Amino acid sequence: VQLVESGGGSVQTGGSLRLTCAASGYAYCMGWFRLAPDKEREAVAFIVAEGTTTYVDSVKGRFTISRVNANNTLYLQMNNLQPDDPAKYYCAAGLGPSCRVVRGASGDWLFAFWGQGNEVTVSS
Repeated sequence: VQLVESGGGSVQTGGSLRLTCAASGYAYCMGWFRLAPDKEREAVAFIVAEGTTTYVDSVKGRFTISRVNANNTLYLQMNNLQPDDPAKYYCAAGLGPSCRVVRGASGDWLFAFWGQGNEVTVSS
């Protein structure tokens, strides 16, 4: 599965952006990670084909993940962006049958497919 992201950019604090991830095929579990300078890659939000979602606490109430299964597209609507949100955001996908957001022995997140990443910057 190939993942192509779009929609990053720069906004002011409190602004909104929407990230899009177009997948070349079906993936049961899809989600977003982010990598900020001097930080580890962080799991942000995930959604399975049935629509169940999970979020990291820091984005709950501000970010919404969604997907359109008919065209294998994933979205991340980011509202009220804050100074802690700037990062390179990566789309990731797994074929299933479960959606386990875990790290392997090497410390890397265990997702089979990754997008190229899109920068999100927030200015005050």
